[in-house]
Amino acid sequence: MADNEIILLRGVHLTLGSAAGPVNILRGVDLSIAPGEAVSVVGPSGSGKSTMLAVIAGLEQATSGIVSVAGHDLTALDEDELALFRRSNVGIVFQSFHLVPTMTALENVAIPLELAGRSDAFEVAAEELAAVGLDHRTTHYPSQLSGGEQQRVALARAVAAGPKILLADEPTGNLDGETGHAIIDLLFKQHDRRGTTLVLITHDTDLAARCDRSVMIGDGRVISGGEPVAAGRLVAGE
Repeated sequence: MADNEIILLRGVHLTLGSAAGPVNILRGVDLSIAPGEAVSVVGPSGSGKSTMLAVIAGLEQATSGIVSVAGHDLTALDEDELALFRRSNVGIVFQSFHLVPTMTALENVAIPLELAGRSDAFEVAAEELAAVGLDHRTTHYPSQLSGGEQQRVALARAVAAGPKILLADEPTGNLDGETGHAIIDLLFKQHDRRGTTLVLITHDTDLAARCDRSVMIGDGRVISGGEPVAAGRLVAGE
C-alpha cells in the first residue's frame, strides 16, 4: 500500500450463501482513502455500504480482491489476527449502540483498553467519557442512559484505544435530530482532535457534505468518489 493510502480496496468481491443460492453483495469495489481524510459513504439501502465497512474493519472477509488497511493485508489474516488488527487500528460506532448491558458506562469504555492490557484502562475510560460530556454518568448502566448518552458512550469506547481509523455506520439512525447533530459534532471533534481517518455511512446529505469527500455506492460497486482528489487538480464543477 502506498504511503498516501491508509485504506485500499481493489476489485473487492464478497459473495454470501443463502437458501436461494449465492448472493453477490460486493461486485468489484475500488476505493482509496488517504490518512486523516473524512469520507462519507452514501447510497440506497442494500447497496453494500455496511458490508464494505465491515470488510474494511475485518469483520467480513472478502471473497476476492485486495483489502489493505493501515498497512495490513486483511485477506491474509485469520480471525485471531483480525481481532488484534481491529484492537490496534480501528474504532467502530454502529447505529445500534452495542453496549454491554451488565456493565457501567465506565466499564464499557474500558473494555478495549483492558483487552489491550492497559493498566490505566479505567483512568483513560474516565477521561474519554469526560470528553463526550458524560463524566457525571460513569457509574450508570445502559438502561439508565438515554439513546444519545448511550451513543456518546459508544463513541468514547470507539476512540479510547487511539485507533488510526474511525468507522461510523449511521451513528445517528436511532436518535432524534437534535441529539443526532450533537453526536455528529462530537464525532468530528474527535476526528479533528486525533487526526484519525473517518469513514462515515449516512443518508443525510448535509452530514455527507461535512466530509472531505463523498463516495457513492450502488449495486455493490463504487459509482463515484472512490479516489482522493489530487492536490491542485480541478474538481468537476469548480
